[in-house]
Amino acid sequence: MKAFTYQRVSTPAEAAAAASRQPNTRFIAGGTNLLDLMKLEIETPAHLVDVNGLGLDKIEPTPEGGLRVGALVRNTDLASDARVRRDYAVLSRALLAGASGQLRNKATTAGNLLQRTRCPYFYDTNQACNKRKPGSGCSAIGGYSRQLAIVGQSEMCIATHPSDMAVAMQLLDAQIETVAPNGAKRVIPIADFYRLPGNTPHIETNLQPGELITAVTLPKPLGGKHYYRKVRDRASYAFALVSVAAVVQPDGSGRVALGGVAHRPWRVPAAEQAMPQGGKAVTARLLADARTTNDNAFKVPLVQRTLDAILADARGAKRTG
Repeated sequence: MKAFTYQRVSTPAEAAAAASRQPNTRFIAGGTNLLDLMKLEIETPAHLVDVNGLGLDKIEPTPEGGLRVGALVRNTDLASDARVRRDYAVLSRALLAGASGQLRNKATTAGNLLQRTRCPYFYDTNQACNKRKPGSGCSAIGGYSRQLAIVGQSEMCIATHPSDMAVAMQLLDAQIETVAPNGAKRVIPIADFYRLPGNTPHIETNLQPGELITAVTLPKPLGGKHYYRKVRDRASYAFALVSVAAVVQPDGSGRVALGGVAHRPWRVPAAEQAMPQGGKAVTARLLADARTTNDNAFKVPLVQRTLDAILADARGAKRTG
């Protein structure tokens, strides 16, 4: 691990200002992803700003009937909150599907949103990776791609986003509150938060330098039946090959978002119009632009089968085939 300096702050504005004063600064809270990357020298910040003392650890109701989740709310606390379990069950289930209990006890809401890909080529510093070192190439393209993206990828990067929580947040139309180094605040719809890789896969979000996430706001509850199905190689402590978050209403309409298939949580609102027609119709629209390899082509039928199972459950029917 390379040497770095460290600073504690007491307000969000102070944190953002501190990050703007020194190049190559990172915020740290739980550190469950950042510290691992620092040990591997994938991340080499010159300065760390500790944001744990900012008091952003509360879950509060909003005037609009939703919930405002502080950036420092731990994943365990968010998943177990009675209001989340009752009104946003898809979020609670997604959180419980992620990582281990020990990590959920430390990981924060903002940190979860900002965690970096688990592409094996990103983690292997002997391999070329445009996300780790811009312009170096992408060893994953033409390499072993079973875990990697089938939609939204580019000629520069085929990595997938690892967060389970972010998939549920995308489904729920969450909004991300931030503060900039000059004290300005803004709200970013989660649909506009993540970037596709394009020619700059190392730029993963639309946050500006020094901008700090302070909270995530959930709109009023959707109702309906909530599902989060995560298909992975083992039952725990594994990232999704495919995950499906869905809310299904009594009339068969609903919403669906995918994890494990793209550089960001994947949702195509136009595809949701086909929900009453079944998983095949929805999948055809969700993954209309899929570009698969021999290693990961199985993800397309896996999405369909997983969504079929969810829709059958929502109807109270026994799935066949």
